[in-house]
Amino acid sequence: MTATEPIHARPTLADVADAAGVSTATASRVLNGLGNVRRETRDQVERTMLALGYVRQRAPRGLPADRTGSIALVVCEEGMRLFADPFFARVLGGVNKELAPTDIQLALLMTQSVKDYETSVLRYLRSGHADGALFVSMHGRYPIDLSRVGVPVASTGRPVCAQAARYSYVDSDNKGGAQCAVRHLIALGRGTIATVAGPTDMTPGIDRLAGYREAVGENGILDPGLVAYGDFSQPSGEHAIRLLLERRPDIDAVFVASDLMAIGVLRGLRKAGRRVPEDVAVIGFDDAPAARLTDPPLTTIRQPVEEMGARTARELLTLIGDPKAQPRRVVLGTELVIRESA
Repeated sequence: MTATEPIHARPTLADVADAAGVSTATASRVLNGLGNVRRETRDQVERTMLALGYVRQRAPRGLPADRTGSIALVVCEEGMRLFADPFFARVLGGVNKELAPTDIQLALLMTQSVKDYETSVLRYLRSGHADGALFVSMHGRYPIDLSRVGVPVASTGRPVCAQAARYSYVDSDNKGGAQCAVRHLIALGRGTIATVAGPTDMTPGIDRLAGYREAVGENGILDPGLVAYGDFSQPSGEHAIRLLLERRPDIDAVFVASDLMAIGVLRGLRKAGRRVPEDVAVIGFDDAPAARLTDPPLTTIRQPVEEMGARTARELLTLIGDPKAQPRRVVLGTELVIRESA
């Protein structure tokens, strides 16, 4: 079964009313957010809608009867991360660029836990408010069951779930980019190359660490003590480099799994009295706008973030327009951008 195939025949509002033990008029008032419905009754109807997979049918002008004219962008991060990390704004820019000619509206949903997903995001999607869902920044610690969404799904980044191959996603070559970064450091003559890896429950963190390990392993210099972890934020990068310097004061290079963490690494090295790149070379990942403004400017792996967002939206529109379309897995290339930090 693909993400575009319905799990069951689509229930009607009358089916919901019957299963909830209320009148169709009462179910309609709940669906439309009207008053004069007891809290217990409203909760019962909403639980029944979720259990049956009820999808509201609305027909904006010019669209088929079962289309809403909107797509949900589901960001699996806390609110502050959404605004602090430029990655999300760049993804959103790409998505908006792809949707602009279509007049399709974009609804932003945020989920920080399985509970949030079950009680708000899943309810929203299965209540017929969107024609499809575009997921960003999925975490393995939130094991979201995409098969329960009830609408076509596409993800920016490979989903962290056992059924990832069943869904469309657009990713960058995280592993290959990390290998390229480390091989560049080796070519510069650096011999003690550490890494600040990303979260181990996200595919970018997993794949970039795998690329680092393969590249350093080619030269027989793999050392678990040279690995520290962050959460893709600037403070976590500064904390990680402090730990690494305590373990291995002889570090002469660091591959950092995101540019924001790399900015923290540069700050930590400066506090420790280490010069970049003379004492320690640093390479980040993303080529965020801030990478050009650091001191020194940051060498980094460029991934096509805006293109990832646009391509994911394009794949989702294909699934919405053609229920028989097969899921596609797209991996976009990365490249090394050499600046002064390495």
